Amino acid sequence: MQFDMASIAPGDRYKLLTGVVVPRPIAWVTTLNPDGSVNAAPYSFYGAMGSDPPIVAFGPGNRDRVTAKDTAANVRREREFVVNLVTGDLADAMNVTATDFPHGEEELGHAGLTTVPSANVRTPRIAESPVHLECRELMTLEVGRNRVVLGEVVTIHVRDDLMQDASRFYVNSGALGALGRMGGRGGYVRTTDLIEIPRIPLEVWRARQREEQAPDASTSDQTVQ
Repeated sequence: MQFDMASIAPGDRYKLLTGVVVPRPIAWVTTLNPDGSVNAAPYSFYGAMGSDPPIVAFGPGNRDRVTAKDTAANVRREREFVVNLVTGDLADAMNVTATDFPHGEEELGHAGLTTVPSANVRTPRIAESPVHLECRELMTLEVGRNRVVLGEVVTIHVRDDLMQDASRFYVNSGALGALGRMGGRGGYVRTTDLIEIPRIPLEVWRARQREEQAPDASTSDQTVQ
């Protein structure tokens, strides 16, 4: 079926987009509230956008057409945030932090989570998460009701046992147990079904093509009667 996105309602666009852009990584973002308390919220409009400099982006959206969510407001004020990895064992706790609690109530406390200080930003990290990306805001883009926060990653923390080869900066990605988002409601996926598909060098690919296109020797050697 074909869908003209300009002719359907925003809610229906959301359902289509989140239904086909899967699985999506989850940015479990911590920020500092004006009173110094810690705000935590998950966002699955998220991804790594480059490595030189290292950039991540996430879309916190708006509460309405003009009002930013707490995360976006905190990022704009403090110019920093931390992305914490969501693992399968932290799924329920993450889901609690997605609840729209009143101002002044810390999501992390309700979820039974604790924090540890960051190295180069003021915003704390979620202690129970095995990976943290400390970020400084580069810019926030506003397009319609969308907000897209671009952040430069200044520090990455990875739990020791998840490093495959620290001297070469290789992470054992399969051992992370990261959780991915499926659809726009309560669907998630565990990233434990790893498939290794090595890239094919161009010359190897061309050699394979030549082999496939070459005439069969057993056929070409036959004498025509």
